[in-house]
Amino acid sequence: MVNGKTIERIKGEPVFALLCNVGLMVVVYYLCRVAFFLVNKSYFPDVTVSHFLVLLKGGFQFDISAIIYTNLLYSLMQVLPFRFRLNVLYQTIAKWIFVVVNSFVVIVNCCDIVYFPFTNRRTTGTVLSEFQNEDNLSKIIIQSIFDYWYVALFALLLIFAIYKLYCKPNVGRLRGGQPRIMRSRGGQPQGGQPQGLPLRGHILYYTLQTVLMGVFVYFAIVGMRGGIGPTVRPITISNANKYVNKSTETAIVLNTPFSLIRTWNKVVYKNPEYFKNVVELAKIYSPIHQPTPQGAFKSLNVVVIIIESFGKEYSGFFNKTLDNGTYKGYTPFLDSLYAEGLTFAYSYANGRKSIDAMPSVLSSIPMFVEPFIVTPYSTNDISGIPAVLKEKGYYSAFFHGAPNGSMGFQAYAKSAGFDDYFGLDEYGNKDLDGTWAVWDEEFLQFYADKMGTMKQPFMTSVFTASSHHPFKIPVKYEGKFPEGTQPIHKCVGYTDYALQQFFKKMAHYDWFENTLFVITADHTNQTAHTEYFTDVNLYAVPILFYHHGSDLKGLQTVPVQQMDIMPSILGYLNYEKPYFAFGQDIFNTAATAKFVANYNNPRYQLIKNDYFLQFDGLQTNALYNYQSDPLFYTNLAGKVKEQQDMETLLKAVIQQYMVRMTENKLTLNNE
Repeated sequence: MVNGKTIERIKGEPVFALLCNVGLMVVVYYLCRVAFFLVNKSYFPDVTVSHFLVLLKGGFQFDISAIIYTNLLYSLMQVLPFRFRLNVLYQTIAKWIFVVVNSFVVIVNCCDIVYFPFTNRRTTGTVLSEFQNEDNLSKIIIQSIFDYWYVALFALLLIFAIYKLYCKPNVGRLRGGQPRIMRSRGGQPQGGQPQGLPLRGHILYYTLQTVLMGVFVYFAIVGMRGGIGPTVRPITISNANKYVNKSTETAIVLNTPFSLIRTWNKVVYKNPEYFKNVVELAKIYSPIHQPTPQGAFKSLNVVVIIIESFGKEYSGFFNKTLDNGTYKGYTPFLDSLYAEGLTFAYSYANGRKSIDAMPSVLSSIPMFVEPFIVTPYSTNDISGIPAVLKEKGYYSAFFHGAPNGSMGFQAYAKSAGFDDYFGLDEYGNKDLDGTWAVWDEEFLQFYADKMGTMKQPFMTSVFTASSHHPFKIPVKYEGKFPEGTQPIHKCVGYTDYALQQFFKKMAHYDWFENTLFVITADHTNQTAHTEYFTDVNLYAVPILFYHHGSDLKGLQTVPVQQMDIMPSILGYLNYEKPYFAFGQDIFNTAATAKFVANYNNPRYQLIKNDYFLQFDGLQTNALYNYQSDPLFYTNLAGKVKEQQDMETLLKAVIQQYMVRMTENKLTLNNE
């Protein structure tokens, strides 16, 4: 039997403490994962207890990888085969390194508990780039701590547990159980081996410790890679697909430190080489448009309104069957406008963040893998609606009520060809919501006034801001708009009202009937109905074309996406020259069947005709009839003949995107 001295000796080994503390962090990661699921449970309506256990099991290898990566310094301190590890001060420093590093780990994991509803994925390595131009982050963080106090409390409790439960090596014991204190020449105590230890003891000690270090290094490599061997590649985010039924469930399997590490400073795009022949690739899909106008060019003014966080779920117009037909929504004005213009039953965003929307809507560049604005390719030559219409004599301007430079909008507006940018600097430091920007009502009035002074024809765009966390409305309107079931609902009502006041002003301009309005949202946000938690409808945003007094009316069932807006505007104006756009002209009825393509980390998604396909870059993971099976009960992968054509099309879109990004071929001039 193992006697007490042997147990005491084992406890005195730093390697034993290392194993105990790794085990502690495994528990911490699992608690974070359970909390993540419970807080965001409404986003996973199909996750049963048994399936959740599968997701927990799948998360183990990602947790081990993250734990080893984040604790490499601490681990190295504990496995070095030298006696100075037994110094009390040395072990105190090791403890604080462990506590501080893993406190940060807890914080980033808990941040994603709060941030997930806005992105529906784990945070990746571009997070700093996405917020590098924001000067109000401290306000946002403080507000979030108050709004999500229960998450902050949970994080503090975990950090306290790490500190209290940390296993420290019992380095100060002699064989007989008495404290061992050695003194240096200066008289100070130091840890180490008692004097007089035989040479054989030294050799045995260093040999054993070196072997232990070698064993640790081996298993650390296995843990970081997620396996070992010539056929095993280091695990990445996409490996989470193995355990999930739906793409959003990968957020349960993954953890935030792993996602950050695996995407930090990585090459985002590379040629997947699905097609070796560029001619064959272009025949399947090409972003080069050769328009066939139906008449003379129409010099209409173009106004593109991008509404912050406005999912289709908030509209009564699109959801007449929700809540057994009693659902009214929160957008009475926009609902009236949808009835007067051309809109779509199946319309989608090409991303999940605000910075995804501008490239998609204004330059027909979707978000694949990471937001274009924060990739190394953001300096590529690009075109956009303002740049193309400049050839026709259009003046252009972009409006956003946040501080100039926020979210990289100003830089992107310039590269897309806008002549001017109007932000908080131009509006003045007033009418602020206290967190993000100028209130929508006041800024939209400013926007209308500015357009009233512009020479025609002009092309403008505005990005609203008020329907956003922390979900506040002006004090003067408290109680005016329905509270709904989600905090965002009253903000949606307020922005809808602000748009109504904007259109009232616009209607007084004599050129109002000579203006094409396009209204969409950057992405969806808080969701209350099961129908909108699917991988399709997490991207469902309205797209409206409105030209007062024209025959541009109706509710179409063709699937459309944000990146179709640019080519469709040019098609409606009868623009006749070739141009570059990843989207399609919805007014070109002679074109092939319309499709929607987006990226739901870590899967690509394609909608075409009746089907919705998910593809991880190597194989199809799922295929559903999204119209007859809107909640995705039946996976038809491998059972539908349309799958092959859809997969081929999606591969062509991906390859065109990757190649053109890396080779800077996003304009006709660079062809």
